[in-house]
Amino acid sequence: MADAALRLARAGVGYRGRAVLTDVDLTVAPGQVLALVGSNGAGKSTLIKAVVGLAEVVSGTVTVLGRPAARARGAAAYVPQVDALDADFPVTAADVVLMGRYRPTRWLRQVRAADRTIAAEALDRVGLADRARTRFGLLSGGQRQRVLLARAVASQARLMLLDEPFNGLDSASQDVILHILRDLAATGTAVVLSTHDLGIACDLADTACLIHAGHARTGPTADILSTLPGRYGYGSQAPELHHSGTAGA
Repeated sequence: MADAALRLARAGVGYRGRAVLTDVDLTVAPGQVLALVGSNGAGKSTLIKAVVGLAEVVSGTVTVLGRPAARARGAAAYVPQVDALDADFPVTAADVVLMGRYRPTRWLRQVRAADRTIAAEALDRVGLADRARTRFGLLSGGQRQRVLLARAVASQARLMLLDEPFNGLDSASQDVILHILRDLAATGTAVVLSTHDLGIACDLADTACLIHAGHARTGPTADILSTLPGRYGYGSQAPELHHSGTAGA
């Protein structure tokens, strides 16, 4: 698949030269949604971080739109876990979203009026236009997650990477994010997200990648999720494989 948005071929990813995951093979096409599932500490976040340069590609290859990930950072947008950020950093919601308009090699260029318009539209898209001047740290957890998604949307990247975007969210924020991710996929953006919510994975993702014991297995979402109850650290009380979009987090 020459036009794959993301491809890992026998990839090993980790930190300081030591692989957390090995021999990962997966391909994500434009418009496809891939859910990364597995127990805590399995390596879901590490895989995502390797694509954006926050973890190492120890072996094999990781390519974004046909280029090595290290040379294609501007083509991928990363939405980290909201609790991993410093909520005391003195920026407004609008400032955070505007950061999405910078590319790694062009961050010193002057912000243009068009950039501000794109950022404002992204903030409106997540339903927070009225909080543009609010300090990021004063927003609720769900609102901060929506601001981070707006930053990614403003980047207009063709690959979206989200690390546990639904953790701790109220139902309103969860529904906003689900709606936007579906719209992005429908217009050709590839979406890769890690999640513990198997219902969301089942409803949203075309494909799932199960990460367990340092290895990954990819396949149709229903097939992969059918192996989870009672295994891989989820326990016998696995979530239902259906998500209504209205339940609280």
